[in-house]
Amino acid sequence: MPGSCFRVAAGGLCAGPAAHEPFTNWKTPMTVTSKAELLSPRGAPAPFVRYFGWATMFVLLAFIINNVLIVWYDFPMLTSMLNDSISDRSWISVGLYAAALGLAALVVAQTPNRTLRYDATKISDFNAYLIRGCFFAVLFVGVADFGIAFLRVEGLLDTVFPENLAKEMNRSQFIGPIIHMPLVILGFVVALFSRSLGFIWLALLIVVAELLIVISRFVFSYEQALMGDLVRYWYAALFLFASAYTLLKEGHVRVDVLYAGFNSARKGRVNSIGAILLGMTTAWAILIIGMGSKQAIINAPIVNFEVSQTGTAGMYVKYQMAAFLAIFAITMLIQFVSYLFEAVADARDEPGHRDHAAVSH
Repeated sequence: MPGSCFRVAAGGLCAGPAAHEPFTNWKTPMTVTSKAELLSPRGAPAPFVRYFGWATMFVLLAFIINNVLIVWYDFPMLTSMLNDSISDRSWISVGLYAAALGLAALVVAQTPNRTLRYDATKISDFNAYLIRGCFFAVLFVGVADFGIAFLRVEGLLDTVFPENLAKEMNRSQFIGPIIHMPLVILGFVVALFSRSLGFIWLALLIVVAELLIVISRFVFSYEQALMGDLVRYWYAALFLFASAYTLLKEGHVRVDVLYAGFNSARKGRVNSIGAILLGMTTAWAILIIGMGSKQAIINAPIVNFEVSQTGTAGMYVKYQMAAFLAIFAITMLIQFVSYLFEAVADARDEPGHRDHAAVSH
């Protein structure tokens, strides 16, 4: 379930996100909890765990690159090699995954004494940037597409834009790559320099959008499908993007039977098992099922720049909402790698343990 955390808890399993924890200190970006600069980068070696974690990261990168090649450049899937349908392009995909495993080994070999907590913090910092960039992107895209949709519904595109451009703005295949994609890139550029946009602001924007619907409907008797589209678009982003942050803060609701009474080392062992068997496998399942082929449930809407059934009466962001599922799985997988490193460090009783306020039910 999106937004869920998965934990082996000797009789308990995580449920959905806590109703209050993710909203705590949302003005503070995820990276302020980072203490990479305070942690010593050198400590007891942990080559096997570190290789597993970094291999997961690099294989994820290879999977994303391979997915782009399959979807946009018609590269064959790896499964085609099982049917004796081997081409030169198939070996490129094989090479990507081989390079991913090799890079992981190189990272571990070059930093043999790097501590698990140091790696975990660096990975969390990187994940924080990804999430922050996604939040800026949905802010920019949401505002821009809402404005365009309003002009389109009210028949004002010809008044504001030249005739040829106005016609193009009725096509999602134009809006997506020409307007949305530059705004997404802008969001990630802004995220490099500013950390002022927290989860609380997106939540506030959703409330404002809902308020506008209420006022326009009951005061001015005016309502359009695009207004509900904006609320759903931002709410989907809030729910799915915030999940990795909630995992970092131990804010997911869980049912603890024996876990709460465990010491730090035993909790670390339980968390490491849960991170691999339940967390990472679930994230990979979402990615493989959703992006396993060109017509998979995440890839297909993105390739076609799919819009909702309201058509030109709504916003052209449905294809991005499909991509939100991929972003959720990617950021959760990255955060689970960080979580695994922290858990193993706890199991080894290494210094630097982070205490969290309990959120148990």
